[in-house]
Amino acid sequence: MADFIMPSLGADMDRGTILRWYKQPGDRIERGEIVVLVDTDKAEIEVESFGAGWLDAVLVNEGETVPVGTAIARIRTGAGEPERPTAPAARPAATVPTPAPVPPTPPRVAPPAGSRVHASPLARRIAADLGVDLARVTGSGPEGAITREDVERAAARPAPAPEARPAGARGDKHATMRSAIAAAMERANREIPHYYLATRVDLSRALAWLAEQNASRPLAERVLPVALFLAAVGRAAVEVPELNGFWRDGGFVPGEGVNVGVIISLRQGGILAPALRDVPGTSVTDLFAAFRELVARARAGKLRSSDVAGGTITVTSLGDQGVETVYGVILPPQVALVGFGKISDQPFAEHGLLGVKPVVEITLAADHRASDGHRGGRFLAAIARLLQEPESL
Repeated sequence: MADFIMPSLGADMDRGTILRWYKQPGDRIERGEIVVLVDTDKAEIEVESFGAGWLDAVLVNEGETVPVGTAIARIRTGAGEPERPTAPAARPAATVPTPAPVPPTPPRVAPPAGSRVHASPLARRIAADLGVDLARVTGSGPEGAITREDVERAAARPAPAPEARPAGARGDKHATMRSAIAAAMERANREIPHYYLATRVDLSRALAWLAEQNASRPLAERVLPVALFLAAVGRAAVEVPELNGFWRDGGFVPGEGVNVGVIISLRQGGILAPALRDVPGTSVTDLFAAFRELVARARAGKLRSSDVAGGTITVTSLGDQGVETVYGVILPPQVALVGFGKISDQPFAEHGLLGVKPVVEITLAADHRASDGHRGGRFLAAIARLLQEPESL
């Protein structure tokens, strides 16, 4: 048996609200399958299972808010389908009540915490139809088994009031998101000793290579420069791993792989930072396709838990807003954030010659506890070099 806990769907998340269970007790769950919809302060996120098994019990009802780390369900793992919680063999036939004479009403016995829920198949079906959590129903049948009448009585009772939230916090999603962002940025500026570096990069070769690659593609499949930026950051993070990871418990923890988070602005306001996984092992074309899908899911409110977990370094770009230079704030507990400004034609001197080139300014905000300017400079230099070798990305 394993607990399915309320996951942390972002560094600034401390609690989540169950919006909808997609599975019911007794259902089979495969690894990666979506189990529950959770509302965070920023977005509604579909949470996937990280293992396979059978949903044994739902411990937190829809509408309830619980802290991160709380067990919200139990999953029975192991090979072979387990007996249904209502296994008739567990119930002695002699104890089944008969219609007449009417026996004394047996005392109600609640199933002990952590045990299997005893309920008849009919009660289980009715509970599923009525949205009743059997783990919270007291059975009146033999050995505390839950009957149809128990479920119907539970469904008729008023739903438990959701946990109290600060006034206006849940009712105003935009205000809630701003509060969450403010808390994360306040923590970042309070706890992280930032240092900043910047460099200008000539994109002539990168854009020419991209134009050549796009020439044979339909318009809808053409790749934009952001894919080169993300790929270059991912490869540079492999070369300078001190920028790829987290600051936890007073020390640097390297990231497992390079998962590049992307700051995405939402149409209704606010930002999210889902991550693209295994960026160094992904081609530029596939990376751009994944980026577009990620942006679409974020703006449609369809992010999954795997999208928002595991980012090891983050990229932000405001070039489409005409911004030339972005000095970002690191998302704790990460240790670095890379900013890209707009691509613009600028005077650019190279090999003693002055010309007009398409140039982008790249910035690095890094945690001085995990690295220093020397390593940060190497990291930016690696990005600049990789953008001069787009065919290697």
